[in-house]
Amino acid sequence: MNGLGIAELLGLSSPPADDGGHPGLRQIGFTIGVIALGAKMARVDGQVSEVERAAFRDFFEVPPGEEANVERFFDLAKRDAGGFESYARQVAGLFPDAPEILENVIEGLFSIAQADGKIDVAEADYLAKVASIFGLPSSRFERARAAALGAVECEPCVVLGIDPLATDEQIRAAWLRQVRANHPDRLMAQGLPEEAIAVANRKLALINDAYDRLRRQRGLVPA
Repeated sequence: MNGLGIAELLGLSSPPADDGGHPGLRQIGFTIGVIALGAKMARVDGQVSEVERAAFRDFFEVPPGEEANVERFFDLAKRDAGGFESYARQVAGLFPDAPEILENVIEGLFSIAQADGKIDVAEADYLAKVASIFGLPSSRFERARAAALGAVECEPCVVLGIDPLATDEQIRAAWLRQVRANHPDRLMAQGLPEEAIAVANRKLALINDAYDRLRRQRGLVPA
């Protein structure tokens, strides 16, 4: 199936050509890539369970009116876990200078993988390979894992990407850096679709919560 066929399947029309980076094509490419990666993530352990489908819908919010089209492509993509590499390269190629977006995708894939209560070897291998194709460093991979799964030492530190012994000033600087990188307005300016903005909103809430938890732990005056 070629890209245009998939776009038509999703009910997305090709945008007119322009000199602004083809934001419409970026939206289509991101949507197609994320649906395929999510479906194949659910398939990699052998069976696609309803809880995994629900995890996909919960994390990657589908725009109203597109539910049937997205479900149709999800069902096509879930038939085989193979071929995910090309979709991962597609998504990575859309955002070579925005690793925070790719990190958010990995977080969503972690949510799907653990939806049935465990992450098996095949799922862990899938996540690692997608992250490698994305070019994500281990720090971002671990932060995505912590955001999706929790249960790590100093979870707020992992979310903010800081050492547990970081100074108060370093904590605040890391928080501001993460807020700027994940702010929905910045992502909208890059032409991301609604489902990506919804993911960014949840990530921003997680970042703010991590910062608040660290401030409370240290007895800091609210900023």
